[in-house]
Amino acid sequence: MSHDPQAIQQWLDDHHITEVECLIPDMTGLARGKIVPRHKYNPAEGLRLPEAVLSMTVTGDFPEQDFTSVADPDMRLIPDAGSIRPVPWAKEPTAQIIHDCVNFDGSDADLAPRNVLKRILKLYEQEGLSAIVAPEMEFYLVEVEPDEDIPLRPPVGRTKRTEAGMQSFSIDAVNEYDDIFDVMYDWCEAQGLQLDTLIHEMGTAQMEINLDHGDPLALADQVFLFKRTVREVAIRNNMYATFMAKPMQGQPGSAMHIHQSVVDGNGRNIFSQPDGSASDAFFHFIGGLQTYLPAAMPFFAPYVNSYRRLSRFTSAPINLSWGYDNRTCGLRVPHSGPEARRVENRLAGVDVNPYLALAASLACGYLGMQQRIKPSEPLTGSAYEQPHQLPRHLDDAIDMLLKCKPLADIFGEHFIQTYGAIKEAEYREFFDVISPWERRFLLLHV
Repeated sequence: MSHDPQAIQQWLDDHHITEVECLIPDMTGLARGKIVPRHKYNPAEGLRLPEAVLSMTVTGDFPEQDFTSVADPDMRLIPDAGSIRPVPWAKEPTAQIIHDCVNFDGSDADLAPRNVLKRILKLYEQEGLSAIVAPEMEFYLVEVEPDEDIPLRPPVGRTKRTEAGMQSFSIDAVNEYDDIFDVMYDWCEAQGLQLDTLIHEMGTAQMEINLDHGDPLALADQVFLFKRTVREVAIRNNMYATFMAKPMQGQPGSAMHIHQSVVDGNGRNIFSQPDGSASDAFFHFIGGLQTYLPAAMPFFAPYVNSYRRLSRFTSAPINLSWGYDNRTCGLRVPHSGPEARRVENRLAGVDVNPYLALAASLACGYLGMQQRIKPSEPLTGSAYEQPHQLPRHLDDAIDMLLKCKPLADIFGEHFIQTYGAIKEAEYREFFDVISPWERRFLLLHV
């Protein structure tokens, strides 16, 4: 992937493009940017956007303290030629290009999530290593409901009924939404999104899509674009697709499990020794995850809602026990041959910014390998019987992140302070809201 204006111009010509969507992923993982007529788009120059866009909360507000210049300056957006794709749902021939955020002196903007992931990947590169990841994304289809005070409901499928009970791995339950998934696969193929498998998860109208393993930056781009695509498909079928971590009471939460391995310059998996047994690097990677994931929680559970998913006996982790093919653990090692030995991080909700979640998981594993941290013994029983080891609320998680110097050293102090302030602002805004539960049980009873 590179800045190659000539290749971009050629692609735009070959596809008769009339409009260009110039995208950057913001701190929440949503697309920000500008839509530009083709004849006014110069890929050699890119375009400009206020730097403050990178310090916005999910509600569009800002932290009380300024983490960008008080002058509210611009930054440059430089197109990544490897990220250019068509917009399959557009009426006119339209391109979407992910841009990198760059300061006017040519340096990377340190608040841009895509640059944060690149920063972590460079640490691996300096050791002659490359990380390999494969994300698994769970999401719900729900009925359209404009009134946010009304709880979400499952949608009606082609049989004109809602699902009855839990339909884990049901083929027929997936086929209820054939119209959505047929278009989804077509649109993903048009964008070069490498979908692996589609399954029905435990929840009512809850689905899971797995992506093929590969380079973390490419996979983060694909998650970013996949979410956008599925939302568009769903709304055109009079449904919502939601990536909230816990959208419905009494239903399982939605995760983004991350499978991770590390290869050397020859493509050899360093988690395995030549005789096929597990290497020290494998155990140290797990040890790093166990040590640093609690402090990195705001990247894996970024909103108040995220913590509703992380509760005992709900197929979501409450601690960082690890085990072989043990789904109750926060860290699972699936059965595989030596060349495919990997660690599955089950902590992240699907509400994460994919760039930051992948960066944080790989950063924790990297610290473990650098510091040669030994993990606990693998667990053979149920991790749900073990104590909680993770922050239970967003405000506790923010405190832990802001106190963790090794993560600040890797991510950059400015980025960590900014991200923490954004999350604190979101938590304060949430705390101002009085919930229906409080009105129901406290109004007349206390």
